[in-house]
Amino acid sequence: MAEENKEPKKKKSPIRFVIIGVLVIVGVIIGWKKISFAMSHETTDDAQVETQISPVLPRVGGYVKFIDVKDYDSVKGGQLLVELDDAELQTQLLQMQADYDASQADIISAQASLKNSRISLGSNNGDIHLSSIKVQQAQDDYQRNQNLYKDQAITKKQLDDSRYNLEQATQQTTNNESDLSTAQSRIAILQANVKKSEAALSMKDAAIKQQQLKISYTKIYAPESGKVGKLNIAAGQYVQAGAPLFSIVNDSSYWVVANFKETQIKRFYNGMPVEISLDAYPDSSLKGSIGSLSEATGAKFSILPPDNSSGNFVKVTQRIPVKINIDNTPRYSSILRAGLSAYISIKTKN
Repeated sequence: MAEENKEPKKKKSPIRFVIIGVLVIVGVIIGWKKISFAMSHETTDDAQVETQISPVLPRVGGYVKFIDVKDYDSVKGGQLLVELDDAELQTQLLQMQADYDASQADIISAQASLKNSRISLGSNNGDIHLSSIKVQQAQDDYQRNQNLYKDQAITKKQLDDSRYNLEQATQQTTNNESDLSTAQSRIAILQANVKKSEAALSMKDAAIKQQQLKISYTKIYAPESGKVGKLNIAAGQYVQAGAPLFSIVNDSSYWVVANFKETQIKRFYNGMPVEISLDAYPDSSLKGSIGSLSEATGAKFSILPPDNSSGNFVKVTQRIPVKINIDNTPRYSSILRAGLSAYISIKTKN
C-alpha cells in the first residue's frame, strides 16, 4: 500500500535547458564580440567637436550707434554688424584738414621767399660784376695819374682823388661780395624751410589718413561667415578698443579632438579611418580620418604643467590630443555643434 501511495517523480522539462543553452550561447557570442572588438579597436569617449570661433573686437573705442544682429543670428563674411558713433572723430578730421591746408599755404610762402632770394642773388651777382669793372677803371686811372704826376702834369690832389676812388671801388666790391654770401646763406635757410614745411605737410597728410582709418574702424564687419553667439553689448554703451563684443562660430568647418591614452596611439597614422558617434545623437554614425597627432601631451598645455622631478613621483597615464577630420561635413552640419561630446572608435587590426 505504501508503494502505491508514492507519487512518481516529475521529469524536468527540456525547454529550461534549451533556454539556458541559448542564453549561454548568446552571452558567449556577445562576450566574444566585445573582446574581439576591444582587441582590434582603440576607443575613447574623451572627445569633443571643435570649430573656429572668431571674436568680434572693435579697433577703436566709442559709443555703440546701432547693432545690426541679434543673438545666434547667421551672418556672412564682410556683413556690417555694429556701428560706433564717429561724430567726434569726424570733427577731429575737419581740424586736421584745416591744419593741412595751412601747411600748404606755409609751403607756398616758403617757396615764394626762396624765389625772391634767388632773384636777389642774381642782383648781387650783377652788383659784384659792376663793382669789378669800377675797380678796374679806378686802378687804370690811378696808374695813369701816377705817371702824370711824375711828369708833373697833374696836381697831388688829383692823384689823391684817383687813389680814393680806387679804395672806394674796392670797398664796394668787398661789400657786394659780403651781401652775396649773406644771400647764399639765406637761400640755404629758405631751402631748409621749404623741406621742413613739406615734411610737416606729409606728417599731417599721414595723420589725416590715420584718422580716416579710425573712422572706418567705427563700422565693424563680420570677419567670417557663421553664427553669432550671445551679444555682450547694447546700443548706447561705450566700448573700449579691443574689448570682445561677441563671437562668431564658423558653422561650415568642424573637426573632433580626441584625447587618447599614450598606450593607445602606437598604431595611429595620418589618414587612418575613424568612426564617430555623438552623445547628443546616439544613433549618429559619422565617418572621419585622423588629421594629425599633437606633438605634446595635453598636460603640457596646462597653466601649471606637472613637474615629476620634484617631490614624490606618481606615474599617470598621459593623453595625446588627436585631431580627427569629419568626412562630408556639410551633410552633418545640422547636428554638429562646437563642444558636443563624442565617442571615437578606430580599427587598428583587420
